[in-house]
Amino acid sequence: MGSECECRTARLVQAFVGALTGTGATKGLFITTARFSKGALQFASMQHAIKLVLVDGDQLARLMVAHNVGVSVRHTYEIKGIDRDYFDIGD
Repeated sequence: MGSECECRTARLVQAFVGALTGTGATKGLFITTARFSKGALQFASMQHAIKLVLVDGDQLARLMVAHNVGVSVRHTYEIKGIDRDYFDIGD
């Protein structure tokens, strides 16, 4: 990421926190399909009055798969094992 993009990302998170503070919110969730800059992550970690959660594109994709949101099953695999009871010849 270039420095201009990093500054913009940090400014967006700062603006979001400002908006939360202005409405009296104590929690916020900021989701992006990109990545957060180091400055944005540092700013978020320094917040004490607001619980701020940042979700980047990688985390978002993992959450979507884990909760079956916007995804579909393409293949299903069967794993078989030996049924030992089937081959058990009584005493």
